[in-house]
Amino acid sequence: MSIPAAARRFLRAQHAGTLSTVSVRLAGYPFGSVVPFALDARAHPVLLISALAEHTRNLSADPRASLVVHAYAEDVQAGPRLTLVGDAAPVPAGDAGSDRYLRRYPDASRLLALGDFSFHAIVVRELLFVQGFGRIDWIAADDFAPPSNEVAEAEADILEHMNADHVDTLLLYCRALGGIAAEEARAIGVDSDGIDVRADGRLLRFDFDAPALDAAAVRARLIGLAERSRAAQP
Repeated sequence: MSIPAAARRFLRAQHAGTLSTVSVRLAGYPFGSVVPFALDARAHPVLLISALAEHTRNLSADPRASLVVHAYAEDVQAGPRLTLVGDAAPVPAGDAGSDRYLRRYPDASRLLALGDFSFHAIVVRELLFVQGFGRIDWIAADDFAPPSNEVAEAEADILEHMNADHVDTLLLYCRALGGIAAEEARAIGVDSDGIDVRADGRLLRFDFDAPALDAAAVRARLIGLAERSRAAQP
């Protein structure tokens, strides 16, 4: 797997990070805050932020931002982490990116209803991916981007089908590949690299063995995941 693809898959498996913006209150200083995020079809992080938040004021004045995500480990510096640098831009409610966010964090709909929250996406410019000691790579935005595909257009139908007809398969993924003997599982997102599942309230990510470029390829990859899951069982 290429380094950009590994970085993209790493980001897809994370749920929150440290957002850094350029402070208005303390002119020129970086300001950090913790934010949950989802990824849109371009693998750009989508945030839901309040008009009252310091980082929102900062982004309104200067859209430059970075987002740091890392895998939780006892020795955080020994684990992989990624710094994404880009420019924040508003995302309209009802956009595919905002819909993906609300499927991942359904309670956020209550925040959105308050009226002073809005979606923003960080449009990637460049990334720094640290996979471990001495494994440090800068990645250009074009290299990080997913391959051109039609999965986003088919996502809603795929999720509806999986949740209506293949819950047993989702539970199999969770048990065999996710290490969770879940009682409930629901597919909440699918993209060219894999599928996101909520299992008993936990978010799980299952990567495909190769990128899927359309709905037919997604079906083949999901069947492949099921075969891997059955093979992994005792």
